[in-house]
Amino acid sequence: MDFSQSQIEEVLALPLLTDKTPEKRLKTLYALSNHAEEHYHPVTAAKRNGGRRKILVPDALLKQVQRQILHNILEKQPISRYAKAYHPGAAIRENAAVHLHQPGILKLDIENFFPSILFPDVLSSCFSSQRFSVPMGTLLTNLCCYQGYLPQGAPTSPAISNLVLYHFDVWIGQWCGQQHIRYTRYCDDLTFSGDFDAALVQGRVEGYLQTMGFMLNQKKTRWMTAHQQQMVTGVVVNEKMQVSRAYRRNLRQEIYYCRKYGVQSQAAYAAGKDAAEIGPGDGKRYLQSLLGKINFVLQINPDDAEFQRAEEEVKSWLTAK
Repeated sequence: MDFSQSQIEEVLALPLLTDKTPEKRLKTLYALSNHAEEHYHPVTAAKRNGGRRKILVPDALLKQVQRQILHNILEKQPISRYAKAYHPGAAIRENAAVHLHQPGILKLDIENFFPSILFPDVLSSCFSSQRFSVPMGTLLTNLCCYQGYLPQGAPTSPAISNLVLYHFDVWIGQWCGQQHIRYTRYCDDLTFSGDFDAALVQGRVEGYLQTMGFMLNQKKTRWMTAHQQQMVTGVVVNEKMQVSRAYRRNLRQEIYYCRKYGVQSQAAYAAGKDAAEIGPGDGKRYLQSLLGKINFVLQINPDDAEFQRAEEEVKSWLTAK
């Protein structure tokens, strides 16, 4: 394995198996990279629209390695100013604010986003020969991939996706700037706003993405005028940034039912189970989810007194658990 000394030291900063010599630690990493797929297990997670998605979660050893790659290597590389997710300081509110009070908003979605990012994309965008020797770059790429693609669920995958999309973001962003169009990308969610020909923009974006091996999810394409409710990453941006009335109404109803019928009963109802099937742990997890929804409202509108009170109330229920 022909690694430079500086590259070895960078990877050996990983705090695992510290009782071993540097050479043995490097061999451990090399063995792990050759069989990385054996260190994942599938988990299903809820989607915002009520569906389910499959994610691949690395075990403790691989996750530790990936987190060190993230902090020591990936986070030190620049990303475009148009990328609004997966970096320090990133927030849904910041993404939505760019598109506030615009005559038209075009929303596009990249289909099957993470699995469409393949081994060569990761290698060339994150661990290229300009910085790493070929064996070291290959080792690091193997540690971040699953069967040749980027797994959704690994701590390195979000940052890698921003680096892979860097040149796309810059090219599209600069072109949009020349057309007086506002552009941001939040993971696989692309948003364009202003006064423009939506078909022209979509064609440009689709053509560039296809050269990279990506496809648009046509079912999620949306064109929203100022006379419609304009939503950007879950935030209404027509006149001012706010969470939708429907979201607030449903959340208010959940809190009311917790007060009236009790947390366990509401947790059971939300899970579609009988109250007898719900344990204390389920109630706690439900409250944590409820608190996350409240925090989303307060992230967009920090001065919302109603949900400030609700936050304190749910926190008291959690403490009681």
